[in-house]
Amino acid sequence: MEFIRRFFHPPLGSFFLFGPRGTGKSTWLKITFRDALFVDLLDPETIRSYASYPESLINAVEALPEDSIVVIDEIQKLPELLDVVHLLMERKGNIRFVLTGSSARKLKRTGIDLLAGRAAVRYMHPFMAEELRNRFSLEDALKIGLVPLVVFSPDPYEALRAYVSLYINEEVKAEGFVRKIGDFGRFLEAIAFSHASVLNLTEVARECQVKRKTVEGYVSILEDLLIGFKVPVFTKRAKRHMSAHPKFYLFDAGVFRVLRRAGPLDVSREAEGAALEGLIAQHLRAWIDYGHRDCQLYFWRTRAGNEVDFVVYGPDTFVAVEVKNAQQLRNKDLVGLVEFQKDYSEAMAVLLYRGRERLKMKGIPCIPCELFLRALDPRLSMTEILKESFYRNEWDRRR
Repeated sequence: MEFIRRFFHPPLGSFFLFGPRGTGKSTWLKITFRDALFVDLLDPETIRSYASYPESLINAVEALPEDSIVVIDEIQKLPELLDVVHLLMERKGNIRFVLTGSSARKLKRTGIDLLAGRAAVRYMHPFMAEELRNRFSLEDALKIGLVPLVVFSPDPYEALRAYVSLYINEEVKAEGFVRKIGDFGRFLEAIAFSHASVLNLTEVARECQVKRKTVEGYVSILEDLLIGFKVPVFTKRAKRHMSAHPKFYLFDAGVFRVLRRAGPLDVSREAEGAALEGLIAQHLRAWIDYGHRDCQLYFWRTRAGNEVDFVVYGPDTFVAVEVKNAQQLRNKDLVGLVEFQKDYSEAMAVLLYRGRERLKMKGIPCIPCELFLRALDPRLSMTEILKESFYRNEWDRRR
């Protein structure tokens, strides 16, 4: 697999690195920490050895020179090793530990709490457009997503189908998260129709014929496996009655396209619109996690039905983002942003769409999605990104 330089930068001390399978954690670690002691818990022999005698890690680390790095890949496969890691952190403070995982579920109660204050928590995401640079294609990203394992496969479509069927289903089975895998399979199909939508657990439960509480547990599993995430409603200093329910997204546009099986009654533009909104969501999450962790991602929706797809909010960031899967724009496409700015005049607003021209409507910049995604660099502020993708110095004049 070709190595693509990632925007992710590790903290100085020990840290957990979480991310879905196939997002390039192991590849990045092996290149970044070439001289580290590497413990691969996906290797059957390695996991058998440490499962039978976890304390053998102590002997291995004691033999290392000062300031060495120890990488434990897929730590959730053997959570009991965290007790040993904790002991070694107490005993060998000059050793740096990097602990990766594709699931936080087994570590929630013991691992992360146990090492709180001693190990930072970071996340790796699918590729960002600017990481791929000239290899990025918006059309391809909307079809196969940006999971590195899929992007660099000789047959991306087959790799994506295998990723969903083998990894997602098998991971759930292997971890013993659900008792009735058939119910969970129906849930996965049903939840795909909630991608980029306000999450209605009752409706999903009805679709997959299980109890609402069961669906609530299944959604929690997707979040713990880093396969899905929720975006809360922006309610700060709210002047209107706001929606109470979050929106739901699968972590990658390609995974969404596979899980949402097309049928004769489907409207293709609905799926394309959800895929586009999800692609923007996964990029904004990566931008936040890689360089702007003091920011949070929200959406805005009033009970009267006015909505803005995303609100990025932080100490120096306040941007409302609307996404339209359309080549041409009409004034009504900007209603949500206009209403939002009535309540929050401090916020910048931008509309992303599928056209090719940079436009300005009702005083709001309208930017082609691909230009925005290519400018979305975690080393830049959102204001700089908007300048780069559209406005140059005009934001300064407005501010």
